[in-house]
Amino acid sequence: MNKDKKDQDEPLHIHLGDDEDEDVHDDVEIDDGDEYDDDGVEVIRPHGPGSQTRNINSSSTRGRGLRNQPVLDEEEELPPSKTKIKKQMHELRDLGKELTELGKDQLAQLDIPENLRDAIREIKNINSFGARRRQMQYIGKLMRDVDTAPILAKLDVWKGKSQHHIAYTHQLERWRDRLMENDNALTELLAAHPGADAQRLRTLVRNAQKEMEAGKPPKNYREIFQVLREIIPEPT
Repeated sequence: MNKDKKDQDEPLHIHLGDDEDEDVHDDVEIDDGDEYDDDGVEVIRPHGPGSQTRNINSSSTRGRGLRNQPVLDEEEELPPSKTKIKKQMHELRDLGKELTELGKDQLAQLDIPENLRDAIREIKNINSFGARRRQMQYIGKLMRDVDTAPILAKLDVWKGKSQHHIAYTHQLERWRDRLMENDNALTELLAAHPGADAQRLRTLVRNAQKEMEAGKPPKNYREIFQVLREIIPEPT
């Protein structure tokens, strides 16, 4: 019988590369027609009859198969931590509190559920500390079912406008103070805004100074501010 044919008919022997088997199989040849992996597990054919096939599922595998197991993605498998959940709840509560401080017109512009809108309106009529605290907890609970992204975007727009308007108001106040304290300030204002009514401003400044000296109500002083609003438009 052909030697190659005989070898193919003999049983396979799984050699795991254990130290105790090295001396026994020094003369064993690896059949190139069978595959073996790089983890030391070899498929070989013994020359002698009666050789036993080693059970690869036995304890002699010594855990080698663990290296071939897929690694779990802990970030996908693990649930959110208690710390993260608590942080999210605090953020929702703070956002709910910010909504309770909005005016009626601003609140009407927000796309929020009616039960949340009603809860916010109701808290404005509650004076008891304990009752307000419970209502805020209820609002925070309702916030869990709300998409907060559009709300936050709207609040950012409003905050930006408010800060912008405050800066503009301070600019007008500084001009008014300069007009009251320095005669050259009117010349600078007219140079920057040629369309201003110089005579009207001079009269208002003179009258406002007299009001201040006499301790009278600052009627002309307030009017200077209104004229400055007409001269210096608020940037958009």
